Amino acid sequence: MSATSIEWTEVTWNPVTGCSKISPGCLNCYAERMAKRLQAMGQPNYRDGFAPRTHEHMLRVPSTWSKPRMVFVNSMGDLFHEDIAFEFVERVFEVMRDTPRHTYQLLTKRADRMADLAPMLDWPANVWMGVTVEDNERLARVDRLRSVPAAVRFLSVEPLLGPLPDLDLAGIDWVIVGGESGPRARRLEHEWVVPIRDACSDSGVPFFFKQWGGARKKAAGRVLDDRVWSEMPVSAIGVA
Repeated sequence: MSATSIEWTEVTWNPVTGCSKISPGCLNCYAERMAKRLQAMGQPNYRDGFAPRTHEHMLRVPSTWSKPRMVFVNSMGDLFHEDIAFEFVERVFEVMRDTPRHTYQLLTKRADRMADLAPMLDWPANVWMGVTVEDNERLARVDRLRSVPAAVRFLSVEPLLGPLPDLDLAGIDWVIVGGESGPRARRLEHEWVVPIRDACSDSGVPFFFKQWGGARKKAAGRVLDDRVWSEMPVSAIGVA
């Protein structure tokens, strides 16, 4: 478990680490940069760098937390990566089901595998499932998410790389939008963000604006049109 500066969660839990690039949003992956630093520091979970790996000893961690927490699962990897065996995915779900005091937020770019495995998994009420959508060409992931029986289905529109004119929010419970950060960050345009916010408002979907990003993301902040947008699903009230 690690405390985190990610604005929409409280802690991260990484029974899986590592990933591989599959779409434009992966180009400047923050997790890959961090994994290389941790490898250089001798952190044993990253001895293989950013190669996908499972960590048996991490499975017991949530049971040691007595206080309810909002938990981002695998901030440093993708549970639905093709190299992660279904049996391990199933065990992660068992841990989440056995610790109902916590709320778990999962995020994947591998929406096809997520949807294919979903009928074989037991989806407890404390599991939120999200997909990353960085541009209009990746909206098929949203359709796949709609088929998953998660209590909360959400979109991480980060890094947003262009407008999403064809975004359909039917069956979606929460939207997070943010710009890319880091030394090679691609620019986020105001005119890409506003239509998504307005679509959320029109649909009654909570909208969370995470950051403008850039090389100096703290200085850029997260104010959009004179306010900070930190809306969360109703089921999150009293958890975070």
